[in-house]
This record gives sequence, C-alpha cells and structure tokens, in this order.
Amino acid sequence: MLKNNLGYPRIGDRRELKKASELFWAGKLSLDELVTAGKNIRLQNWKTQKEAGIDLIPSNDFSFYDQVLDMALTVGAIPDRYESLKSKGEMELYFAMARGYQKDGLDITAMEMTKWFDTNYHYIVPEFVKNQSFELYSTKIVDEFNEAKLQGIETKPVIIGPATFLLLGKEKEAGFHRIDLLKKLLPVYWSILKQLADAGAKWVQIDEPILATDLSGIELNAIKEFYGKIALEAPELNILLANYFDCYGNNLETVLSLPVQALHLDLVRCPSQLQDILGSLNLSSDLKLSLGVVDGRNIWKNDFDKSLEFISRAKNQLGEERVMIASSCSLLHSPCDLELEQNESKLSAEIKDWLAFARQKLEEIALLAHLSQNPEDKVLQAKLQDNQTSHARRQASTLIHNQAVKQRVADVSKSDIQRGLDFKQRKVVQQETLNLPHFPTTTIGSFPQTSEVRKARLQNKKGELSNSDYHDFLERHTALAIRWQEEIGLDVLVHGEFERNDMVEYFGEQLDGFAFTQFGWVQSYGSRCVKPPIIYGDVSRPNPMTLEWTKYAQSLTEKHVKGMLTGPVTILQWSFVRNDQPRSATCNQIALAIRDEVIDLEAAGIKIIQVDEPAIREGLPLRRADWIDYLDWAIDAFKLATSGVEHSTQIHTHMCYSEFNDIIDSIARMDADVITIECSRSQMELLDAFAEFNYPNEIGPGVYDIHSPRVPSREEMVDLLTKAMKVIPEDQLWVNPDCGLKTRGWEETKQALIEMVGAAHDLREKVSVYQ
Repeated sequence: MLKNNLGYPRIGDRRELKKASELFWAGKLSLDELVTAGKNIRLQNWKTQKEAGIDLIPSNDFSFYDQVLDMALTVGAIPDRYESLKSKGEMELYFAMARGYQKDGLDITAMEMTKWFDTNYHYIVPEFVKNQSFELYSTKIVDEFNEAKLQGIETKPVIIGPATFLLLGKEKEAGFHRIDLLKKLLPVYWSILKQLADAGAKWVQIDEPILATDLSGIELNAIKEFYGKIALEAPELNILLANYFDCYGNNLETVLSLPVQALHLDLVRCPSQLQDILGSLNLSSDLKLSLGVVDGRNIWKNDFDKSLEFISRAKNQLGEERVMIASSCSLLHSPCDLELEQNESKLSAEIKDWLAFARQKLEEIALLAHLSQNPEDKVLQAKLQDNQTSHARRQASTLIHNQAVKQRVADVSKSDIQRGLDFKQRKVVQQETLNLPHFPTTTIGSFPQTSEVRKARLQNKKGELSNSDYHDFLERHTALAIRWQEEIGLDVLVHGEFERNDMVEYFGEQLDGFAFTQFGWVQSYGSRCVKPPIIYGDVSRPNPMTLEWTKYAQSLTEKHVKGMLTGPVTILQWSFVRNDQPRSATCNQIALAIRDEVIDLEAAGIKIIQVDEPAIREGLPLRRADWIDYLDWAIDAFKLATSGVEHSTQIHTHMCYSEFNDIIDSIARMDADVITIECSRSQMELLDAFAEFNYPNEIGPGVYDIHSPRVPSREEMVDLLTKAMKVIPEDQLWVNPDCGLKTRGWEETKQALIEMVGAAHDLREKVSVYQ
C-alpha cells in the first residue's frame, strides 16, 4: 500500500521562512538569500518525508506566501494594475500582489485575502475579468519537481485544480461567470502536465477541495470537461484527485465518472463516505483510494484501531494494491515537530503523550500501512499496544473533566442569551451615556508589537527582566499609546494590548483546560504564524484576564477606552480543540468564561466592550444543509458571552476577511451594538450584504488595509466612506482600520491613523453643510 502525504508545513521547524521573508521585505536580506532559505526548507521537508517512509512525497506544496497566489502567477492571472512591476522580476511582482506596492513613485493596492474554506489559513483571492487571458508565466511547479529529483527524491507535484482555482476567485467586472474561463485556462494546465510528464513525474496530485461544497450542474460539467481530457493530454501521468475538509456529497456521481487513477477521501471530516464509495455501482475496477485517516488539521494522536478498521474495510474489497494510507489533508495546518517540545512546564509529559504534530503524523501514516500489511509482527504489535495505552490514559485522565463547569453549561437558560432591550432602544440609552460624535473613530484594538515590546516579553519569560520592571515597561507603553490617541483626536481609545502575545493564546493562558507549546507554529497568512492553544479539558476562568490593563488605561483619560476580548467561537476555531465532546459544548464553556470577564469590565466602569469574532464565518460548514445547526450554537455562544451587561454598555464585535452575504441574518442575530468589518481591499463591496438586508445596528467598515504596509491617503479613505454612505445610513457608520495593528510598524500606523481621523472630520463637515 502506498503511503501518501498531501502536503507539509512550509514555514520551517523554527519559522525560518517567516524570519527570512521579513528580513527580505525590510531590505536586510538579498533575494538570493531568501531563495536559498526556501530551498533549504524544501530539501529538509523532502528528506523528512523520505526518511519517514512516505512513498508519495509532495512537491509544489511550498510557497513563499500562498499557494493560490502561486497558481495565479503560474497561469498568468495577474491584474493589470501590476503590469508595470513585471520588469522588476517575478518575486517583486509576487509580493506586490500579496502585500501591495508603495515605492518608486507607484502606489498599488494588494489583492484581496480571505479564508481557505473553513480553516484559519488566508489565501489571496484571484481576480478575473471577462476577457481574461492566461499563459504559463511561472515554471515553479516543474522547477521544484526537478529540484527534488536532483536530490534523488522523486516527488508527486501538487497542483490546485482549475475548478477550485476559478471558483475561489472573484469576477472584477459584470457580464460573465468565472467558470466560463475554463476553456481559456485549460491549455496552461495541459502545458504544465506535459512538462511534468516530460520531466519524469509519475504521479500528480490535483487538489479540488471545491468538491466539498455545493456545486451547480454547470460547474460539475466544467470539472468533467477538464478531467475527461487529462488522459488524452498527459497519458503518462497518474492523477490523484484530492478533496478534503468534507465529503464529496452530491458531487460523488460526477467524481466517480472521472478518468483519474486515484481518489483521495478525507475520512476524518467525513468517515461515512468510505462506505458510500465502496458500495457505489459506479466505482471502477481499477480506481485507487487514498484513505485520509491521519488528521491533518488537529494535533491528537491517531487512534490506530479506528483507522485500521477503515483500512481493512477498503483492503478487503479492493485489495492492497488499490489502497493508499494518507493524511486527511495537507499537514500545512499542523505544527512541525512534537519532539521540539522539551519544556514540561509549558507542555506536560501527560498531555504531550496524547499528541502528534506533522512529523509524527508521517510516522503514523507509515505505521498504519505496516500494521495493516504485517499484523503479526511483534514490533508493530508493540507499537499498536502503545497507541491503545496512550488513548486509554487520556480517556481516564483527571485533567479533562470539571463537573462544575459541565453543570454551569447545563443550567444556561434563554434569558442568559438575550439583551433586555432591542437595539433601537439601547441606542438611545448609549448615545446619552457615551456622547460620541458623528462618524466616531476608533481602532480594532492592538497597536504595533515592536521588537522592543517582543524583546521585553521574552526577557520577562526568561527571568532576565523582573515582573516589576516588565510591569513598568507595559505601563509606559500603554500611557504613551493613550496620550498619542488623544493627541490625534481618536474618539474611542484602546490600551494597545502590549501585554498580549496573541489574541487567542493570551486568553487561553489564563483559562483552565488549555495547554501550550513553544514551537507549535502554523501559518495563518504570508509570514504571519500563530501558535494555537490546545483545548484538552473543560474550560473555566479562575481569575480576571484583562481587567488590570483596561482599568489602568481608562484611568489615564476622560475618553472611553474599549475593553478588548476575543470571542468564544474564535477562541474555539483558532485552537486545537478536544475531540472527545461536541465542539458546541466546548464553545459554551468558553462563552461563560468570557461572560464573566465582560461583567467584570462593566463593573469597573468600562462602557464599551469589544468581543472579537473574526472566525464566525470561518467555522461555517462547507455545505449549506449543515449551516443551521452550526449557526444556532455559534451565535448563541456569542450572545451568552455578551448579554449579561446593562443597556447602556455598548458591545462591539469585529470580523475580518469574510463573505457575509449568505449569513447576514445570523450576523444580525448576534445583536452586537457595533460590528467592525474588513472592507478596504474589497472597496466596500462587503457592505452590499448589510445594505440589502437593511442591517439595523451600527457598522465600522474598515477604511484601510492593515495587512499591507502601504499608507492610504486621507482622500482615499473619504472616498471609501462616501461609498459606504451610499448603502449604509450615515448615523450607523463608524470609522476604523479593517483589523488590529499588531503586525504594523509605528511610523506607518501613525500616518494612517492621522489620515483616518482627518477623513472622519472631513465627512463631519461635509454632512453638516448638507444638513
């Protein structure tokens, strides 16, 4: 049985790619040095997989920024605004598409970014026009296959399928559907496949996770057209069609008709589909099945007994030669190596025994194949026994269960998830209490985490900076941030979050039921990596988490300072979540912990409290039929966290990089007094959903893109707000960036916020003239 891996983390065991990329962007590393850093990571990844016994080792799963952006560059889907950059070289063009470009007299906006299906990974959204042309612009796919071949490693190139590539993009003008572009796109794909065949590739993995979603007949016919021609265009290649994150569902009949050599199944997210496929009359007699039994998206050790049941069922019907053992999806979503975790005060040996990171998941794939083929082998039987014992220890652990927490969740009533007055009534009370101007200005929460801030935090953790000195350091930075915000005229202030490492990790560190790692990094977007907490047990809040710093900041100013919290759904989504109870149960436990914090902040005199939920849309199931159940418990969890306050306390929430059209009624049901959203990259397009729905509450459409280093002009922000006023009543509008400012530098942050405050003043004057 072939051992198949769909993809491997590309950041490096110790985030080598992040460090190299950021030094390159800062002008401190040459392009050659950056390219070398990428080569070193790729080579190490290939060697790691080969040593683990993986047969189908992926190539082209590496990216300097994003795999969808790579594909856009490969097929020449380069928006016209970047035309002048083509002469500057492929990498300059590539990073400009991802991050924007503001130098050499040019000011070019970045491409949009949104979530990769229901993960916390962000991809760059391809842009298409009606007369879109395609060409083979980059040879990255073939180059990396040849690069591995020179090292004596035969790889399986991974390519984003044409249907997924097109359907994840966006039409930038009216009059066509992006799937109509397939006929123009296919010749470029044929060229890539032909070059791979000529280079000696035997297997090619074509990723079509769009098959986990609801597709129309037109879209399914387009998929048939592409895959129906592969046998003619590249007969030498074995095609492995990969879908993940859910079942094939209603697309299965079409998929089983395609002339591909292997089909990948995500049996972690959809275990029932194996029986559906094995029982199908349309299953061809030579189709291989890649069984995704090792979870690529979570960190729990594989249950060998359960996986071996799947393997046995497939093997008994198909034979060993038609069965592959695989990860459920790319290991991109897993940390690199559990063996790096040597600090037991950070991650206890007991909890570590329950886990497997990417490197360990490779070993699990290989072990499962060997166990299935050699069930009597004594060494393998000992490993199976170790696995069974580990699972038994976890199940019996006293760390996991807290009956008081379980009972509190069971006692939640309908009154706990409702504000006492509706929004229109609350708004009157809040206007009297808060006394804010028209177009109130604020930020999303965090200010730049400079190298000085990060250094002080690290020194404090290492014991090199005393708690007292570190506290004084944080007080100084918080005071400076408050004074500066007052000076430029922001209306609602934030304390800056200098004490926080990450918007989820910071809270998890103060909640019971969470564990943490030193090196458990995963990529979020570009060079941005996060270290998700591990929710291993029942969650509760032993002590206040944000009260001290919020109260201190409020004591420094007469203006309102927002309390800043991360919402329960986002903490859930951006953690590695326990798999021994429903996610909804864990989410309600977190919601009650956040509710306690909200009530404490209000009691301390904080009248505006922001509970961020950028992951609400991200957590939406991929098929519409599954939405209702998720939205019911997710929205109720937010309301449980925020509904314990008085009418005069204003609740804000923030969401970024999400399409809201399909769930706008659920967003309204959250009943936040103010919602702030990303709108700058989409040029306020996201507001259309709120306008069509007649969204009743207040909205802060982000007026500048914090994921790009470019500083927008005052006029640009006024223009965006003017667009917003065409669809949203002016008395509902707030003025703010589209996300937190943690990753930016102070110079650009100050320039941009000064321009933003100026834009709000311009609008106030403009509106007052007309009134």
